[in-house]
Amino acid sequence: MILRPEQLAAQLDKPLAPLYVLHGNEPLLVLEAGDALRAAARRQGYSEREVLVTGQGFRWDSLQSAAGNLSLFGASKLVDLRIPNGKPGRDGGEALQRYARSLDAGVVTLVTLPELDWAARKAAWFTALAEAGVVVELNAPERERLPEWIAQRLARQQQKAQPEALAFIADHVEGNLLAAHQEILKLGLLHPPGELGLDAIRDAVLNVARYNVDALRAALLDGDAARCARLLEGLRGEGEAPPLVLWALASEVRTLAGLRQGVDSGQPLAALLKAERVFDERRRQGLQRALPRLGGGALNAALLHAARIDRMIKGLAGGDLWDECLQLCLRLCRSPAPARTAN
Repeated sequence: MILRPEQLAAQLDKPLAPLYVLHGNEPLLVLEAGDALRAAARRQGYSEREVLVTGQGFRWDSLQSAAGNLSLFGASKLVDLRIPNGKPGRDGGEALQRYARSLDAGVVTLVTLPELDWAARKAAWFTALAEAGVVVELNAPERERLPEWIAQRLARQQQKAQPEALAFIADHVEGNLLAAHQEILKLGLLHPPGELGLDAIRDAVLNVARYNVDALRAALLDGDAARCARLLEGLRGEGEAPPLVLWALASEVRTLAGLRQGVDSGQPLAALLKAERVFDERRRQGLQRALPRLGGGALNAALLHAARIDRMIKGLAGGDLWDECLQLCLRLCRSPAPARTAN
C-alpha cells in the first residue's frame, strides 16, 4: 500500500500494519514520520524496540533474529531498521525479500531509507516491501508550495501570516526545511497565537537558505528569473564550484535542445523524454513547461553561450563568469516576443 504523507496520521490511529517503509529527500519529514509511527507503536502496546542500522559488516541475519527474539513476557515489538545509503546490496536485498514474506505476528517493522532513484524503486527488495506493508514517500515541498507548507506549520501553533509574509519566510529558508521548521518554532516562542505581521517576521527570521544546483535547474525550467538570480548569488556566496554550476545549466540546455529538435521533427514528447532518460516526475514536468517558450534558435544560442562560459572557467576567455551564468539564465527565462501581425 502506498500512502501520501498527509494520510499517515489517520492510518496510525488504526491498528498498525506489520511493515512500514519511509523514504524521501527530506530528512526532517522522514524523521517526523518515524517519530509519529514510534509513538503510535508505544500507544498500541509495542513496548519493546530494537534499532538496526546497516553499514559495513552488518549481518543481515540479525534482522530475522530481531523479529523472532520476543520477550518472555510476550510483549509486542518494534523493529526499527535504518538503511542510510538506501542500498542493501545483494545479500541485504535477498534478506529483505525473505523478511517481507514471513512477517511475524506481534512485530511491527519500520524501514527508513533516504531518497530512492527509479532503479531502486523497481528493485525486487523494494517491491517486496511495498507489497507486504505501507510505503510513504516524504519529499520536501516544491518551491511554489513552500509558503503553503509554512502556513500549515504556523497553524499548528495557532499562528498565521499574510501571503507576502509567508513568501518572505520561504525566500529566506529555501532548500533548508529543517531551518524553516526551527524558524517557525522560534516565531511560536517569540509571539502569541494570532496573525504575525511582516515586520515581526522580518525581525525574527534569519537568512538560512541553502542553495544547490538542483534548485537552480528547477528555477531555470520554470522561467523564474528572479529566483535564478537569487540562487546564483547564494551559490557564489557559498563558494560553489563554477564548473558544477555550468554543468547544471548546460545539461538542461542540452536536454531541452534535444527535445526541441525531436518535437520539431514530429516525434512524440513521451518517447523523447524516455530517450533522454528523464524519469524524475518533477523534472519531466519542468521540461514540459519550459519547452513551449524556447525555440531551436534560442537553445542553440544558449549552447554557444555555455561554451563561452566554459572557456572563461578554463582561463581561455575574459569576463565575469558569474554574471555570464546569470545572463545565460535570463536568456532561457525570457518569454519569446509575440509575433507581429500585419495591419
